[in-house]
Amino acid sequence: MTETLTSSPAAAPRGEALAAEQDGPVLRVRLNPSGQDSTLTVAALDGLADLLHGLHDRPDVRVLVLSAAGDDFCLGADREEYRAALAADPTGAVMRRIADKAHRVCEALENTHAVTVARLHGRVIGAGLALASFCDLRAGADTCSFRMPEIGVGLPPAWGGAMGRLIVEGGAARIRELMLTCETFDAATAHRLGLLHKVVPAGELDAAVQAWVRPLVRRSAEAVTLTKRMLAGHSRAARTADVALLDAHLLTAELSRPRPRRAGEHA
Repeated sequence: MTETLTSSPAAAPRGEALAAEQDGPVLRVRLNPSGQDSTLTVAALDGLADLLHGLHDRPDVRVLVLSAAGDDFCLGADREEYRAALAADPTGAVMRRIADKAHRVCEALENTHAVTVARLHGRVIGAGLALASFCDLRAGADTCSFRMPEIGVGLPPAWGGAMGRLIVEGGAARIRELMLTCETFDAATAHRLGLLHKVVPAGELDAAVQAWVRPLVRRSAEAVTLTKRMLAGHSRAARTADVALLDAHLLTAELSRPRPRRAGEHA
């Protein structure tokens, strides 16, 4: 069964946002199915939110594999959409709703009964890394590169509640360094940090993912779901001071803040 998901009526621009194909108990979800735009748009967030919400009524889906078409997994959130949202509504309400969508999608990835597997290739940047971090298992091509560029472009790392998740998964000291320096790091470094569970040559990436999928779909569904939720509970216990609900406000406040004009810069 193949299903193409499009943006909701409230999202703009309308168009293909992601594609989903079910193969028995495995649902394969592909971002950027056209291969033309590797940013994480509002339409993609809407599509993911609808799909993940729908999984509550689909116990037959045991594993969800998240990948992307094009040269890169994801180049981050679409800042043009941020600017357009603030131009349309200077109060920031529209921008906060966009940021809240990101938080709901990441929560849904963490909470769904299906085991979620991120299949990563090319560049995995900003919101793309945040999204992948909420997947249960992450496999990446050895040619992947990663970056947390937010403060380099004048924004707080406030997307999807990912800071707490990244700190738990990768360790506070190294995540602090990578967030503050905005350094690009490779797949081997991501593996050492625990941000990737498996690194393989690009041509072997599908086989690596399938090596996880095959045994997962044979296991007891109840045991897998219970184990996943126990693991999530322990992970959240390490995030007792989680302030992820503030992300939408922090991001909107920073984007809305008047900035001094630089010499020679036009309005």
